[in-house]
Amino acid sequence: MATPTGQSLTGNFAGEKASGYLYPAILAANTIGSGIVTTHENVKYKLNVRNLSTTGFLANASCDFVSTGEVALSDVVLEPKELQVNIELCKANLRTQWESLEMRGAITGQEIPASFQEFFIQKNLELIAKDFEIAIWQGTAGAGFEGLQAKLAANTEVIDIAAIGGGLNAANIIAELGKVYAAIPDEVFVAEDVKIIIPISAAKFYQEALSAVGEGYTGGTGAGYLTQSVVGAKPLNYQGIDLVVANGLGANKMVAARSSDLHFGTNVLTDLAELRVIDMSETDGSDNVRFVARMTGGTQVTNGSNIVYYS
Repeated sequence: MATPTGQSLTGNFAGEKASGYLYPAILAANTIGSGIVTTHENVKYKLNVRNLSTTGFLANASCDFVSTGEVALSDVVLEPKELQVNIELCKANLRTQWESLEMRGAITGQEIPASFQEFFIQKNLELIAKDFEIAIWQGTAGAGFEGLQAKLAANTEVIDIAAIGGGLNAANIIAELGKVYAAIPDEVFVAEDVKIIIPISAAKFYQEALSAVGEGYTGGTGAGYLTQSVVGAKPLNYQGIDLVVANGLGANKMVAARSSDLHFGTNVLTDLAELRVIDMSETDGSDNVRFVARMTGGTQVTNGSNIVYYS
């Protein structure tokens, strides 16, 4: 069995080579990989995302050309912010785990990273994916980029629903979802990509609530969805609208929106992306390895009057 002892891990990846690592990592973020938002992967600097609204196109026919209706166009700017990841780890902390994985792969035929360097990169990319998922929703301008929660809160056109005092729980989740559902504009309600986005905690409350529904469910005396009580996963659906779990969405928050109105932009498919692995044994004799990644990220919303934000 090959081991990484004495093996240099240094490697430089830029542009297309870096994208091969960074793009799958960003896709691993639940909000992006599940298509909850519209992703723009090749934004080098900034992108104008267009709002479009129309009124009154139909009119009585005539021989002359007379403009009918109005088309209102406006732009919002999606300007991803430059980000960096600088991590230093001791090779010894990962070496045993890699050797165990390599041995298990040899026995079971399980696919494993081709080298210790690949393994090292993979472990760090998992951390990037987790951080991106949280930042997409809860990010702040002072620490990375401003997330969708901040964008929605600042948008005066968004339909705001005040969260219940004391927070969501299994006893109130159905009623609170009803508030969000009722506030969805009619033209959005019939759109194919409309969904109600909920955090993990709300999804768990909803499962608990459906386990107790039945006649008089408000008292929790029913036999549960399909009389299954607590057996089996209950469908994440409210009155025909899919409930989609966004792992990074904050507790006691819900969003009803079309995917086409929630945007994430990055440069990971451009020549500006960068990833480096620096083996410090070559410079200071230590057993440390540095992981450096450079990319961008940013969020934006369009057509705020079509979005319901429960917070």
